Amino acid sequence: MNNNPRQVAFLALRDINRRGGLADVVLDQWLRESDLSDINRRLTTELVYGCVRRRRSLDSLIDYLAPKKSHQQHPDIRTILHLGFYQICYLNQVPNSAAVDTSVELVRHNKLTHFSGFVNGILRQYLRELEKCTIETANSFNSVFTPFKLPQNPRERLGIIYSFPDWLIQFWLDTLGLAETEQLCTWFNQSPAIDLRINPLQTTLENVESEFQSRGISVSRISGLPLGLRLTGSIGSIQNLPGYDQGWWSIQDSSAQWVSYLLDPQPGETIIDTCAAPGGKTTHIAELIQDQGQVLAFDSMKSRLKKIKQNSTRLQLNSIQIKAGDARKLEGYFEIADRLLLDAPCSGLGTLHRRADARWRHDPKNIQDLSQLQLELLETTQNCVKPGGCLVYATCTLHPQENETIIQKFLSQHSNWKIQTPPESFGLTPESEGWIKIWPHRQNMDGFFMVKLIKN
Repeated sequence: MNNNPRQVAFLALRDINRRGGLADVVLDQWLRESDLSDINRRLTTELVYGCVRRRRSLDSLIDYLAPKKSHQQHPDIRTILHLGFYQICYLNQVPNSAAVDTSVELVRHNKLTHFSGFVNGILRQYLRELEKCTIETANSFNSVFTPFKLPQNPRERLGIIYSFPDWLIQFWLDTLGLAETEQLCTWFNQSPAIDLRINPLQTTLENVESEFQSRGISVSRISGLPLGLRLTGSIGSIQNLPGYDQGWWSIQDSSAQWVSYLLDPQPGETIIDTCAAPGGKTTHIAELIQDQGQVLAFDSMKSRLKKIKQNSTRLQLNSIQIKAGDARKLEGYFEIADRLLLDAPCSGLGTLHRRADARWRHDPKNIQDLSQLQLELLETTQNCVKPGGCLVYATCTLHPQENETIIQKFLSQHSNWKIQTPPESFGLTPESEGWIKIWPHRQNMDGFFMVKLIKN
């Protein structure tokens, strides 16, 4: 068992870089195999997500300071330099000397001793340049000193400063302008908040709030959400929080909670959730109908259906029927649903703070492929809705090709469907077309798109 947080972080990053694994999945595997204290687990998590998130910024330092560009470095040495630079640049609680010394220790521990002098030299060269600079002469990105001149082109400059690919920066610049793009980048580079959705069938918001406060856990109510609480600060293991085993609450970001409120399910109805795993919205729907009716939860991956079962059992919900099936091939469900939720697979470009590696996994071609899948899902699942019923299309991406374009194309081909604008009492303001688009830096929650369609 490994109890060195930086070594565990190195091993996780090495797997992510070599095998292309999802950062959260790989990190979870290594944490389970380690013997880290809670404080060291938090450090390992910060290092892994931070290095993945800040990859471009960290590579830019290597490109300037080292004889070889970052992509030409030995991959393990590149990873160790990322860890060293991340601690120096972004972790104020770690002394610079400790960041250097522990990085050199990683080199030796992983049998790369002949690189010890190189790693030590590069990190100390950065620190020497940092010491020589003055506030008047220093270049900086996002309050971090950089010894080289940043590009004038805003796309490249912001890409280096905030560590995003050029194409994504350009999309935001075209959509939002310079000032808001910087605000959005800053928002996506912060650690995500933890939002809870209270299960009203088992407890009350006031009871959960009181229990958390009695444990010294900082908690605040979320404006507009009657059953939403936000946790801040250190909370420890989720499973050890009060009310977890009793099914008092679920972890669900504010934006995702709004989706089920837009769907507005009613007791006694038949509701289909077509891409249901891991079941956050499925269980919310069951709670909103007071567990009276039936919620058919479909997902194409049987392994992911286990999570829905676990969640529904913990929350003591009985109205959910879990079914394995591709939402594009549902048979026997023609016009049976009063309401249908299509939480479509997407690029996740509204949740980049939660998915550290998502910014590097997607590109315009990939988004084009996803949009084709999304339209196909919408075309097939609409057949499951009764006349007079509704369908909510939702994604956690901000790209119009996955959102507005899909809806406009679908409506142009289906005259029996139309957008239903939410009532004025709804807690989010729709755009003129009737759909809702949440920008994280404006509303302080995950980026989301959602629209309610009515079938005539």
